[in-house]
Amino acid sequence: MDQANIKSIVVGVNGLEALIGALKAEGYAVLGPKEHDGALVLGPIASIEDLPRGRIENADGGSVRLAEGARDAFFDHTLPMQSLKRLVYPAEERLFATGEDLRFEETPVEASPVAVIGARPCDLAALHTLTTVFEAGPFLDQRYRKRREALLLIAVNCMRPASTCFCASMNTGPRAESGFDLALDELLQDGRHAFLLSAGSQCGLDILERLDGDPAREEDLQAARDGSRACADAQTRRMAEGAEQLLKRSYDHPHWAEVAERCLSCANCTMVCPTCFCGTIEDRTSLDGTEAERWRRWDSCFTLDFSYLHGGSVRKETASRYRQWITHKLAHWHDQFGSSGCVGCGRCIRWCPVGIDITAEVEALAAADGSAGNFEEERR
Repeated sequence: MDQANIKSIVVGVNGLEALIGALKAEGYAVLGPKEHDGALVLGPIASIEDLPRGRIENADGGSVRLAEGARDAFFDHTLPMQSLKRLVYPAEERLFATGEDLRFEETPVEASPVAVIGARPCDLAALHTLTTVFEAGPFLDQRYRKRREALLLIAVNCMRPASTCFCASMNTGPRAESGFDLALDELLQDGRHAFLLSAGSQCGLDILERLDGDPAREEDLQAARDGSRACADAQTRRMAEGAEQLLKRSYDHPHWAEVAERCLSCANCTMVCPTCFCGTIEDRTSLDGTEAERWRRWDSCFTLDFSYLHGGSVRKETASRYRQWITHKLAHWHDQFGSSGCVGCGRCIRWCPVGIDITAEVEALAAADGSAGNFEEERR
């Protein structure tokens, strides 16, 4: 939808409840951030009572803890553990099966309508990246496309960053510019608790017109923009300028060995990354040999078998596997898909058991290279 023609309204807390009701009335299963077993996850939302109101994450390298926030906000937290990736590209799925007659039958795609409330700008950018991977190449992944077409996305523009966020330096947030059906800004000012809702697609506009709200004033729009800008200014991590070329000329740098001394090759970073798409194919047969299935599941360049060719693995050392991941993500992704493979969500920092920080590792290479810069100067 043309940004100049975006319609915006302001609703109260009851309007947020009405939004969830409108989505359910349209036949959508509603998902959103919710607290489960002490973590923030992406799960079913029946009403606003399921949202983690007043909760925030205290996050750092290798650590995420939910805590009480300073405000009674529904969306002062940032990211659930899972990204949107699993909704369009399941961690494991059966592609086809055959029985005793040896006739192959493709497994139908389960793509019922799903609405996600609370999708963050970095995750929207990641979904755009995945769409480029699965749809823009010479081979279209129809399974991905069907699931993507079934998604309705309600973005939430960030007003507060976690300490692991660095989307501002990746130009992927904290404000969503595209990729959403509806965008939401939570406004808490002078005792007022309101939500600015803006349509980003015809589908979003249809939902918006079912809600009772006041037309957005310029003061509301400015408050939303100011909140996002403050969020960007509050981010303390950033990706070093020129990471692509830096990594391309650092292939033999001794720093990779230093990282390998800490890295467990556990693949946590690739599992929580919203853009990592590597997968493998497994053929499974029944014990009597009468039935066979082909499955696709996520894989990771951190596993020893990922680069296995006849005779052994190409990347046997942890250092070479870490180098493969970060160099592909930040450098050669540009060559393949025209953008960085990182959106600055910081999940890989949070969920690394030993707290390896992708921004710190690039900074270390930049410092040794003599190309490290000042983040604030670059931002200005």
